[in-house]
Amino acid sequence: MEEAVRRALAHDRTVDITTIGRRSGVPRRIEIWFYRAAGRCYLSGSPGKRDWYANLEANPAFTFHLKRSVVADLAATARLVTDKAERRRVFTEIVGDLNQPGNPAGLSRQVDLEAWMAGSPLVEITFVE
Repeated sequence: MEEAVRRALAHDRTVDITTIGRRSGVPRRIEIWFYRAAGRCYLSGSPGKRDWYANLEANPAFTFHLKRSVVADLAATARLVTDKAERRRVFTEIVGDLNQPGNPAGLSRQVDLEAWMAGSPLVEITFVE
């Protein structure tokens, strides 16, 4: 992986992903934040159902589009994180980062760990080289 891509993965937050529609089979591109925890990259979001999550559940291969500090399209595979202990470890780190003053997300309210545990999707990203 190129050094510029490694730096972007370490510092950027906003990306696009292209998933394959679970019913339509049509590529779907959306903007999303990604998170870093325990040296890995994850997709998640506030509690609620997400079409992108259902698409990844049906077809875990997707494209991760860097678009801020560097432009690159990365082949990736999704692993849905459903184990409660693993979810707690990852969400504790993500939510802790989001709740820091001056966080890169610019949130004006505290994020509730228990709400994210109960209702947020969580996907570990593996980049295909």
